[in-house]
Amino acid sequence: MTEVEKMRSCQLADMSVPELQASFERAKKLLAQMRGLSTYDEEYRELLEELIPGIPQTSIICPPFHCDHGDGIQLGEHVFVNANCTFLDGGYVTIGAHTLVGPCVQIYTPHHPMDYLERRGSKEYAYPVTIGEDCWIGGGAIICPGVTIGSRCVIGAGSVVTKDIPDDSVAVGNPARIIRKKD
Repeated sequence: MTEVEKMRSCQLADMSVPELQASFERAKKLLAQMRGLSTYDEEYRELLEELIPGIPQTSIICPPFHCDHGDGIQLGEHVFVNANCTFLDGGYVTIGAHTLVGPCVQIYTPHHPMDYLERRGSKEYAYPVTIGEDCWIGGGAIICPGVTIGSRCVIGAGSVVTKDIPDDSVAVGNPARIIRKKD
């Protein structure tokens, strides 16, 4: 199993291997080119499609945007991601159709070893983050590794989501807690 396959399957993976370093470099160079453009520039869309293969034509990510790889991001139709978002996509970041992501939202999939001696090395885990359809993720929210947010959810601005949120929920706070659930 390659280190990329390990990374994508929640296993301890070595981030220092050439294949992963090339992936980081590719993404960072594309993102640097994108920073000087707007969503209205044709070149921006071309770079976005190169960064995130298969991004639907109806979905958009506003610059500036930050990610680790790009190819770990999977968006449904009509997804809108506002400016200054960071998606650390060692594990897959999947966002369902018609979901709105506010500015400065951070989605993390990396998880470092808990033992400090292990953490000194170049290995880490990555746990996927999944967000359902028709969600609204408020500005400045942080979604932690391994979290699943169901469909039709609202995550309040500035919330830190550390645990799964079921369908039809409104969750706010740090850590985020459900304050309303549709029956």
